[in-house]
Order: sequence, then C-alpha cells, then structure tokens
Amino acid sequence: MPHLLVIGGGIAGLATALLAARRGHTAEVFERDTRAAGTALDRDFFGWHRPGVPQAAQPHVLLGAARRLLLAELPDVHAEMLRLGARERHELDWFEVRPPARPGDEDLVMIQARRIVLESALAAAARAEPGVVVRYGEPVVGLARAEGGEGVEGAAGGQGPGAVGAVGAVRVTGVTTPGGLYRGDLVVDAAGRRGGSAGLAAAAGCRPAPVERHRTGLAYFCRWYRLPDGTGEGPRRPWTVTGGAFAGCAVFPSDNRVFAVTVFAHTGDPTRAALRDPAVFEAAARAFPPGAAWLGLGAEPLSGVLATAGLDNRWSPLADGRGPVAAGMVPVGDALTHTNPTLGQGTSLALWAADRVARTAHRDPGSFGFAAAYHGWALRTLKPWFDLQVGADAAVGERLAAGAGAAGGAGVAGRAREAAALFECALEDPEVMRARARVRHLAEPPERAYADPGVRARVARWLAARPDWTPNAVGPDRAEWEELTGTGSGADTGPGTSTGSGPGPGPGPAHAGVSGPARGAAG
Repeated sequence: MPHLLVIGGGIAGLATALLAARRGHTAEVFERDTRAAGTALDRDFFGWHRPGVPQAAQPHVLLGAARRLLLAELPDVHAEMLRLGARERHELDWFEVRPPARPGDEDLVMIQARRIVLESALAAAARAEPGVVVRYGEPVVGLARAEGGEGVEGAAGGQGPGAVGAVGAVRVTGVTTPGGLYRGDLVVDAAGRRGGSAGLAAAAGCRPAPVERHRTGLAYFCRWYRLPDGTGEGPRRPWTVTGGAFAGCAVFPSDNRVFAVTVFAHTGDPTRAALRDPAVFEAAARAFPPGAAWLGLGAEPLSGVLATAGLDNRWSPLADGRGPVAAGMVPVGDALTHTNPTLGQGTSLALWAADRVARTAHRDPGSFGFAAAYHGWALRTLKPWFDLQVGADAAVGERLAAGAGAAGGAGVAGRAREAAALFECALEDPEVMRARARVRHLAEPPERAYADPGVRARVARWLAARPDWTPNAVGPDRAEWEELTGTGSGADTGPGTSTGSGPGPGPGPAHAGVSGPARGAAG
C-alpha cells in the first residue's frame, strides 16, 4: 500500500490525498497554513489572510471536466458544495428554450461557487477519510533523497516511457519539516506556483528543470457583491462577458447570491490605475452590458476593489530533454501547470493530475519509470490545454494593447475575426454553442469541435449575413473611457501599479468581445 507525502493542502493537495486514499493508499498532507477552510464562508473568504494563495479571493468556476470527476470519484464533495450554496448551470440554458438533448450534453454543466466552498468541502472530506492525515502549520522545508545521490537507473527504478537516460535523476524518498523527517513512497508537489518546490529540488541535488513561461499583459480589477433579497439569482442569462477594443467587463455568479464583477485592461494602459477606486470601478463596469445589468439590481458591495496584474502561464513539469529530474516526486496543480484564469481551466487540470496520481500510485511510484510515465501523460493530456490558454491570452493581449495604444498591439482581422464570429454566432445558434461549450468544458479539443463542417457552415452563414460586423465593439469608446476613469488629457493616473497579486478572472478566450456565457474565471 503506497504512502503519499503531499506538499500543500490546497485544492490540488487535498484532492490528491482523498483520491489516493479512496483507492486504498494512505496520504499525509503538509500545509503551511495553520488552519483549514471552515463553513463560515464569508468570514473565511473575506477575512482569512492567505499570502500564499493570492488567488483565493478571486472568482472561480468549476468547468464540466471538474464536475465530472467530482461526481465520479468524490460525490460527497460535490454534494457538500451544493449544500453550502454552490449553484449549477448548463451552458445551453443560455437559450429561452433548451435545444433537444444530445449525448454529452450532461458534461456541459459548470459549478458556480467561490473557491472557499470547494476548499471547505474538500477539508471536511479529508477530516472524515481514515487514510488521510493533514498536518496544518507544518511546512515542508526540505526533501530527503536516497542514499548514493544521483545515478538512478531506469532498469533499477521500474519500466516506463523515458526509462533510458535516467542517470542524473535524484530519487526523492521523503520530506523534512520543522517537526522532523517523513518517509514515503511518493512525494506529490501540490504547493502551487509560489510553493518554492524548485528550490527544494535544487537543494536535494536535482538538476534544474526548465520552465516555459508566457506573460499575458492583462490586468484585472474585481469587486464582490451580494444580490438583495427578492432578486433571485440575477439576470436570466447570468454568464456574461463583454469586451471593447481596450477594456472589458465580466460577471461571475457564485454561491449564496454572491457575484463578482471584473473589469480588465492591458497592463500598459495608463488608465488602469484609476480602476482601484471603487467609484471609478463601478462607473467603468456599468459602461458594459453585464456590469450595468447586475449592478442595476441594487447589489451590496462586500469588498473593495481587488487588483492584480503581472499574470503569466507557466509549465513546470520537473523534467527536461533528458526526462524527469527526480524519481519519487511529481507535481500537480499550479506546481505543474499554472494558467492565467481567462479560460477557467485551473481546477479541472489540477483534478485531472490528482486523479492520475491516485490511479497509478500502485505502479512502483518511487521509480524513474513512474515519473517518466507521468510526465508523458501530462504532455499528452494537460499541455494541449496549456497551449490553448497561451494562444488565447496572446490574442486578447494584442487586442487590448492596440486599443490602449500600448506597444505591440495589433488589430483584429482574418482568422481572429472568424474566431470572434464563432463565439458571437454561438449566442444565437444552439449547435455552435454546443461546440463552443464542449471546448470550454474540456470535453473536446478545439481542432476537432470547430472543424465540424456543420459548425463551420453555420458560422460562415452568420458572418456572410453581417459583412460590416466588427468584433469587440461593445462598451465605451476611448474618449468616453478616459472620461469615466478621470484620465483624460492632463489627468495624473499615477504609476499604474496593482494593489494585489495572483490570478483573477479574465475576459475569456481570444474572442471575448461579445455578450454571452462567461468564458473564464480563476480555475
């Protein structure tokens, strides 16, 4: 029975431990924070200072991929989320009458909830799971390695893809904390993108692994609200995002009548610093249809403006061209693939990785072959979605940069215009919406969903009927925007630094610029 040592007690770490325990293994989780999420949701969400989890107070959604895994493997966690107030919505509910169901439509459901709801449900399940021990307030400060140091051979460490070339990988056998040394069969790095595990690996003698990094050039400003009693769940079409040439607005319905409004702009836009002011933020949000619709319901503000910038997409696989740099240790969650949350993929990819570890942990987990097989799976299963995120963010960043007059901006034409048309067409055509939703919920890659001849023909007809259609024409023009933000000619906008850090919600894929189902959130 393998014993897993999990670094980090966030979503990825707790999910890995639970999934492993329910397959007959045992897991020990080491969490730097001194406490777990409780059921006092508002207190924890707005009052819990969590510098190691800067994205905790930003909007999240669980896509269909995450929901499918919860229903199949952790149904009690799914049920607890609903008990705590999470809401479920089907993508095809965008239409007044949902189109006739087809196989696979059951996968197009998102769970709308603040991150704290999922964390609370996972923590409760972990407390009740006999095979899981969570050590709060006990951070991992080092890695233990096998005697003899480097020189782990593929043949000696098990078979699997990439077994040849294993020389130079360090065999990790445990972790050290202020409380002592803990040995296990597999160390799982779930410490997030700020967990410092790369430094721990280097200190243990691992050769450095390259990190693929792409800056997004996007800045987000978010504020939380609660709908007043008697207003129900908000507008009938709640998943809304609109974007202009240089800025946009998104609304993220959540649990217990709580929702988030986000305004986004390019990091090089001199007007963005003004959005930190609540009055300016609300004026800017109301200039876009979703912000006007939701804020017009008399919602009560629950927070100040939470600002964040400097986001990036990072692929950190603990492997290089020679294969994994360590045996006995694999990364999950943001420690492996951190994606800017414009597509809302983060939680789904984290749960996929956690499930992969749990399903295969019986296969000689301390071997180089195990680490190599896991790396190969990640390249096939997770990396394509990471690459999709990179491409989407690049297109959005270029559009916003062009509209803001920042360096590197480019216009929207050609294939980018066609992509935007697909997502606008989806708001009117259920068949196109179904294809879009299958990509959004990680059920089908875009190169297959969007290549369907029927979908392409529908989009082509939609575009041909609108020869003068212009993408990203929603919201104020530049002069109106500068007046709203008080940053017109002669205004002092300041240095434009953000007041927070960590990922926040975003404008959606490269085609954001239409009013429709929200295309992303912190995931």
